[in-house]
Amino acid sequence: MNKNELKDFLENKVEQYNNPKFIESDPIQIPHQFSLKEDIEISGFLTATIAWGNRKSIINNAKRLVELLDNSPYDFIMNYKETDLEKLQPFVHRTFNGNDTIQFIKCLKNIYVNHNGLEAIFTKNAEKHSVQNAISKFKTTFFEVGHLQRTQKHISDPLKNSAAKRINMFLRWMVRNDKTGVDFGIWNSLSPAQLSCPLDVHSGNVARKLGLLTRKQNDGKALLELDTALRKLDAKDPVKYDFALFGLGVFEGF
Repeated sequence: MNKNELKDFLENKVEQYNNPKFIESDPIQIPHQFSLKEDIEISGFLTATIAWGNRKSIINNAKRLVELLDNSPYDFIMNYKETDLEKLQPFVHRTFNGNDTIQFIKCLKNIYVNHNGLEAIFTKNAEKHSVQNAISKFKTTFFEVGHLQRTQKHISDPLKNSAAKRINMFLRWMVRNDKTGVDFGIWNSLSPAQLSCPLDVHSGNVARKLGLLTRKQNDGKALLELDTALRKLDAKDPVKYDFALFGLGVFEGF
């Protein structure tokens, strides 16, 4: 395929998958339970944090986590007592355990009390065409409160050559307004043009088959290569192609 054929092909796949039917089989359904901005972003952030492995397991465990937060994530984070955190101890998703869960709640409280919330902290350090530096700075700020060393592994650092798939996915959810009701578009201080594609095994394999990516590892260098290719197709909304790459990989076995 030449560039125009490839763009047409991907645009059709975006249209096929970027619609409300996508929600019912995707972890994005968890923040779609809420209407309050802070509830959407907190539930979205926690869901994205555990979004690796079996998709059904991710969704079930994210639902469980939201229930443990009394189905009011923002209110819980702002008003919990230490005794309220005890019920989080049994929670586990793969290597993310109860101690990590409690730590994340404490770190999120610090973000909302002392840094004006998640949107403000990502916006503060974003660059004109990238949020990767902002993700790295976010990790530093997130863990500025006393924390368990082991919990740090659950937030990736792009400046250490990570593709940071889960946070890039979360940012897509928050920033991109797709007009179809899938992504939320509730963070107006960032632009879709700054976002990076959530690069995982599915989107990476499809991107290689389509000639959008040559690097074999799904790391930070591969993400830059893929971003560069996607921005040539649509500089204003490059991450919309995540729907095409992911859909082709997961639903079509492309």
